Amino acid sequence: MMRFLLGLVLAGGLLLPLEWALAASELPPRVHNDLGMEFVLIPAGSFMMGSPPDEPNRDADEVQHRVVITKPFYLQVTEVTLGQWRAIMGTPWLGRRRGRPDLPVTRVSWFDARDFIEKLNDLGMGRYRLPTEAEWEYACRAGTTTAYWWGDKITCDRAMYANNHLKAWDCQDYYQKRGIELDRPAPVKTFPPNPWGLFDMPGNVWEWCSDWYGPYPRREVVDPTGPPSGRRKVRRGGSWFSTFPRLRSANRNFANPMVRYDTLGFRLVKEPPK
Repeated sequence: MMRFLLGLVLAGGLLLPLEWALAASELPPRVHNDLGMEFVLIPAGSFMMGSPPDEPNRDADEVQHRVVITKPFYLQVTEVTLGQWRAIMGTPWLGRRRGRPDLPVTRVSWFDARDFIEKLNDLGMGRYRLPTEAEWEYACRAGTTTAYWWGDKITCDRAMYANNHLKAWDCQDYYQKRGIELDRPAPVKTFPPNPWGLFDMPGNVWEWCSDWYGPYPRREVVDPTGPPSGRRKVRRGGSWFSTFPRLRSANRNFANPMVRYDTLGFRLVKEPPK
């Protein structure tokens, strides 16, 4: 494990303090909590965030720059599910969310996600938070540099997208053949994981990040957390409602932190023990 982590760090052009690499080597590669949430260890390292100028469908705000992630962290293998949400937040009659427990929870504002995290942290099962935008893209790419973690082209068997009859229905025939409900997300782990074992980073539901939305720097940055203030929070990954360009690893999006969309959920970071 230690060689794996050091190799990734050195390959990224960064020599981190030895004590951090040693500490990471002592961490288990996967952890679980009492709610059945599973987390995979994401190693420290560096990567090129954003998209190259020749990437098709790129947006102007995807300015490519090097980012250094100095410490390992655990990222939830799936989006937070309805079952996990109910276990923490209960099942109130008004505003009740219906669906099977392995669906990703949706209609969650950024503030709702924060409330969930506060309640979860109070249970004494570790410390949790939303990922930063840089952590999210770093984990989504999983060491890759292509538009999507599997390459530069997308097909319906790779991720959940274009599953709405109002805007993008490219994949609905395929989903029907697989028994996946139309006009809504799929159960978590329906599609293949990326090389680091993370499911649905592209597609299924948009995922809140901790950052306020703002322009990227044009230089190398270390552990960025976004602007100190703003009006819109970052969301990443695209959704079942989206067209395929939204699922690119570099694609950026944002929303008012109070909105509750049917396409919007989240996944958690679990901080390693100190």
